[in-house]
Amino acid sequence: MMNGTIFNIQRFCTNDGPGIRTTVFLKGCPLSCVWCHNPESQRSEREILYYRNKCSGCGRCRHMTVEDTDFLCYNDAKRICGRTATVEEVLEEVLKDRLFYENSGGGMTLSGGEPLAQPAFTIALLQGAKEAGLHTAIETCGFTSEQVMREIAPLVDLFLFDYKETDPALHRAFTGVDNAPILGNLRLLDRLGKNTILRCPLIPGYNLREEHLQGICALANSLDHLQGIEIEPYHSLGEGKYAALGKEAQRIRMLSDEEIAEILETVQKNVRVSVKKA
Repeated sequence: MMNGTIFNIQRFCTNDGPGIRTTVFLKGCPLSCVWCHNPESQRSEREILYYRNKCSGCGRCRHMTVEDTDFLCYNDAKRICGRTATVEEVLEEVLKDRLFYENSGGGMTLSGGEPLAQPAFTIALLQGAKEAGLHTAIETCGFTSEQVMREIAPLVDLFLFDYKETDPALHRAFTGVDNAPILGNLRLLDRLGKNTILRCPLIPGYNLREEHLQGICALANSLDHLQGIEIEPYHSLGEGKYAALGKEAQRIRMLSDEEIAEILETVQKNVRVSVKKA
């Protein structure tokens, strides 16, 4: 049986592709975005999250380790993030909602972390979903080899493709990796006729610049099979997770509704596809 590492399976999702979906979150990512709102997804290993404000000091977890997957904190102050799962276990959970997929045009979405960081497990999951007749989508940063992308492309109905920064030097500074292979894989998918949606995080103080907005528009207009653009304004929901991991989160300003509306209007005026807030 094929095993992988996941950290969540979320049912009844409506923002990760068409219809009602189940989103499977795989652990591990080759990028280290300074604004990441899922810091618990970055490392492939299991981690302990400790929410100090919930702790009653009972001491039950004093000798807890990342291998104690059955440990249950009464106050949900300490928990394990990440577990090993088989393809069969994941698909069994996903297929519980087959009726909702059929009625809404939904299916299974793989997210993370980065699903392509576990290529064999991801391919096996997608193969199983396709054999079950499900619509498949994958949210990806696109940082993988061309070979992996070619193997995975026939199994995916929709790619939710992250586009984080236009300038190569800034992309390396913000994410830790070059954007050349990412753009190469995106263009490969377009040549293969794969449907994509660009997902564009916009972060004040980092990539929220006129030059990057122009880059989003130029890239979008160069793709023949792009289905739309989703703007992802920064949100602070992940800041508590950094503290739970013993890390310090970046202090980033959240955009106002007026600012978001202006960004959407600016991009929409310069592209052929629809633009919306994610």
